Amino acid sequence: MRALLKSLIFRSPRFADTVEAEVPQLRAAELAAIYYGQRIGGDLCDFIRVSPQRVLFGLLDVAGRAEENHQIVSAAKTTFRAAGAEFLAQEDINETDAMIEISLQLNRAILKAADGVRSCPAFAGCYNEELGTVCYFNAGHTAGLAMSGSGVTELHATGLPLGLFSHSPSDASVVALEPGAVFLLVSRGVVEARRKSEEFGLGRVKEGFDQRQSGGARKICLSVLDNAKAFTGGRAQNDLTALGLVRAD
Repeated sequence: MRALLKSLIFRSPRFADTVEAEVPQLRAAELAAIYYGQRIGGDLCDFIRVSPQRVLFGLLDVAGRAEENHQIVSAAKTTFRAAGAEFLAQEDINETDAMIEISLQLNRAILKAADGVRSCPAFAGCYNEELGTVCYFNAGHTAGLAMSGSGVTELHATGLPLGLFSHSPSDASVVALEPGAVFLLVSRGVVEARRKSEEFGLGRVKEGFDQRQSGGARKICLSVLDNAKAFTGGRAQNDLTALGLVRAD
């Protein structure tokens, strides 16, 4: 199936450099990814429809400045898309096995492109539209957040950051999103955004997330990023990225 794509660049009422990424359209769900336009570090946020019922998404944070790791980010993106298309395309596959293999392929590509060790925390998930599930691995990344009527579940690390060891696969797990549930993922730059000696923290992400659960994926992402940028007084020291997925009621 050919992916239907939407792309929008808009200006936030508070900050003028807000960009919404191009994402596949989903059936009975909304996906959005927003970042502040000035890239400082090595964030890679990418999406690919890998089958009629699956969309693969990922957020990687390659250590170092953007000008230092362009080649590594490029190699990671190429591998992410190729491995996703290879291992998740068939209807009858084990998604957890496929996600583990994708993490291995990404790890090798990062080590090769870096010609040595380069830490790369990464979170990648496969959303299954038919089942309403996200099969994911979290390689030392900020926890993903899944919110439903029963509260917020933190999706913690299932392995070490990529780019450190040649044989260090991440485990994969599955979270079910009931109708009306929300999934949110933010970059480390959001959680580690600082005001003097104080970090923004995952707690503040969850607070903003809680208050705007019904606002749609785009509004949730924008609100969290606006809160983080306001917390720092507009002086972000790293990439600020948010990815949201809302399943329809």
